[in-house]
Amino acid sequence: MLARDERRFRVADQDGDSMATREELTAFLHPEEFPHMRDIVVAETMEDLDKNKDGYVQVEEYIADLYSEEAGEEEPAWVETERQQFRDFRDLNKDGRLDGSEVGHWVLPPSQDQPLVEANHLLHESDTDKDGRLSKAEILGNWNMFVGSQATNYGEDLTRHHDEL
Repeated sequence: MLARDERRFRVADQDGDSMATREELTAFLHPEEFPHMRDIVVAETMEDLDKNKDGYVQVEEYIADLYSEEAGEEEPAWVETERQQFRDFRDLNKDGRLDGSEVGHWVLPPSQDQPLVEANHLLHESDTDKDGRLSKAEILGNWNMFVGSQATNYGEDLTRHHDEL
């Protein structure tokens, strides 16, 4: 563990002075929050899961991290669901194993512009005539979706005058 921590610290110590600033300590303790720590998070995850040390995570290594089989106990259904998740969503190149890039995509997925995702969802679900624009009637016809949406501040923004509407 000491060698692992030292390696992580060297990556977190961006100024190389062997002293941790508040930011560097935070990066050391929460590396998943810092883009410059991405490679170390992936490397540590690979080390934890790749039990046969072949440089890849096979489905059984992935499952072993989530579930330990008990003698005489039937495997829960969620374990098969996780196997399917591995095949369908984790193994991006469909070679039956995860390489470092695939592990990185899994443990630190690319960030999404959440407001844009929500706006696109509202448009897709409410644009009944599929013209790419929302009319007042379409918004009112789907009011429950809008008042439940973070994009409209849970309906608060709908009570204010907007020229664009």
